[in-house]
Amino acid sequence: MERTEIARKIYETAHITGHFLLRSGQTSNEYFDKYLFEADPVLLAAIAGEMKALVPENTDALAGLEMGGIPVATVLSAQTGLPCAFVRKKAKEYGTCKLAEGADVNGKHITVVEDVVTTGGQIIESVRELRERGAVIDTVLCVIRRNPKADEILAEHGLTLKPAFTMEYIKSVVGE
Repeated sequence: MERTEIARKIYETAHITGHFLLRSGQTSNEYFDKYLFEADPVLLAAIAGEMKALVPENTDALAGLEMGGIPVATVLSAQTGLPCAFVRKKAKEYGTCKLAEGADVNGKHITVVEDVVTTGGQIIESVRELRERGAVIDTVLCVIRRNPKADEILAEHGLTLKPAFTMEYIKSVVGE
């Protein structure tokens, strides 16, 4: 699938309108329901194919953030051959009590993978906790960047955001 076709398919599959409260606390009259594009195996594989070129060369492992970043990171892991960690919003309080399951993050160069980014609030929290556990993180990949200000917000925390697509690009492809 070509880039413009992937963008069009993301829009057709996941763009919905209504009144939505975003994690950032902002409200919006449109929303990309990431679970709709993540549930489509052909589309998700095409998205991961676009993201492969964004993975820094020094990456030891990918880290998908709960919940939407996990399927993206898993497919990207399969396409790049890099191991993958699955990052919880909070460390589980039983068993191994881990924040990140799967690949070891301690002392490793980790590239964080997320689905849709508006302000990056959860990314900032998760990266802080991963860094406390020894992860070296400077890059975040996402499928869709909703808000251009997310770049600046994440940069304040030593992070470079690399979106596969921006909301503006997707909307321009569909003529909106």
